[in-house]
Amino acid sequence: MARKKKTRIGLVAGGLGAYWPQFPDLLPQLQRSAARVSERMRELDAEIVDVGFISDAQEGAVAAEKLRAADCDLIVGFLTTYMTATMLVPIAQRSGAPVLLINLQPTESMDHATFDTGQWLAYCGACPLPEMANAFQRCGIPFRSVSGYLEDERAWARITSWVRAAGARAALRHGRHGLMGHLYPGMLDVSTDLTLVSANFGGHVEVLEFDDLRVRVEKVTDAEVAAKRAEAEKIFELAESVNEVDLEWACRVSVGLDRLVEDFSLDSLAYYHRGLDGETHERLGAGMILGASLLTARGIPAAGEYELRTSLAMLIMDRLGAGGSFTELQALDFHRGHVEMGHDGPAHLAISARRPLLRGLGVYHGKRGWGVSVEFDVKHGPVTAFGIIQRRDGRFALVASEGETVDGPHLQIGNTTSRVDFGRDPGEWTDDWSATGMSHHWALGTGHRAAELKALAHLLDVEFVQI
Repeated sequence: MARKKKTRIGLVAGGLGAYWPQFPDLLPQLQRSAARVSERMRELDAEIVDVGFISDAQEGAVAAEKLRAADCDLIVGFLTTYMTATMLVPIAQRSGAPVLLINLQPTESMDHATFDTGQWLAYCGACPLPEMANAFQRCGIPFRSVSGYLEDERAWARITSWVRAAGARAALRHGRHGLMGHLYPGMLDVSTDLTLVSANFGGHVEVLEFDDLRVRVEKVTDAEVAAKRAEAEKIFELAESVNEVDLEWACRVSVGLDRLVEDFSLDSLAYYHRGLDGETHERLGAGMILGASLLTARGIPAAGEYELRTSLAMLIMDRLGAGGSFTELQALDFHRGHVEMGHDGPAHLAISARRPLLRGLGVYHGKRGWGVSVEFDVKHGPVTAFGIIQRRDGRFALVASEGETVDGPHLQIGNTTSRVDFGRDPGEWTDDWSATGMSHHWALGTGHRAAELKALAHLLDVEFVQI
């Protein structure tokens, strides 16, 4: 169901055409390097728009028009040897896409004893890089680059971070984000100015009513409920506390959620409704967690408590391949040095350490309702806590902290709960994390993702903070 599309990368390689008649073997060597770069780029699960090799400003202008028409998410300019800024500046100006310049010489080092001028020029991609940086900055174009050699895995890791960040940026730029219900009363930190989402990230926020869900749930058939029940039983372990009536209702709501997402072409969803005395909207809210977790696992993150910025953070983490589960602080374990975090609510099932559990709840803490909730621990290993801040001046900021999920005791209360070791005193970490201005919800994803998130912040022109 997720409207995921491959990241579209424009690729252009170039060098100074004046060299070709002087050094006949140089251009073929550089073209072989360009072909290798194109091959490596295609291994990143991206759609590559390769406009070939340019040798002068005129060919650069032609490439610029091709890349403008291609509507790329990122353009990679490969500096194979010296080339002038006039060859690349028009590409950056006309495309409307961020540009990454890469300088990858053929090997780690030249053979200085045997190389002539032509062979040296194949290693000269670093030479124009300061020229490009100067020209880009004077033209008001953000500059970013990666230097290394052709098979330099450290350089390719950095390139991969930029490509993944470009994919996350594209998901935000083209995203449709549902916001259903109303703000949890009193939570001043989670409220988001909807216009600022488009201003900072692009995309569209679709404001929904719980009645939009209600009318779809009312049309769900018993056969559809049975199919959803079978899906849930295949994915989840069911605790003895699961009430059959509550599970049937959660499956019915899940089918309605699927239709809601499809009808409004949503890429993410944040929701909350307080409800009263068991009325329909309260029952809908109580039945959301199963369906919201299934949506999140399919790449359409859903967050409770009207947490729009957290659903966006979950979307970013999902597009980076990190999952991204709705979470908050639960407790600090000073004995073991762990920060315990999790939430009763939607979870990203793809990053569970084990088969996720459905547990029946008599009550949701702090909220009206009852029903079934998801319980699991995020896979043990490297993780990143990630959230989005709305600053006082209206600017957004990305905040991240890398740690490791580890083993230890967990509450069995129908929450996603993880123990995170940030390699420092948990109290000091909590103080520093809170001092950033982070709201009390964020996303927890697998892997160390600070490099990719920093790259994303650069592409979005927003602040990045790492704790």
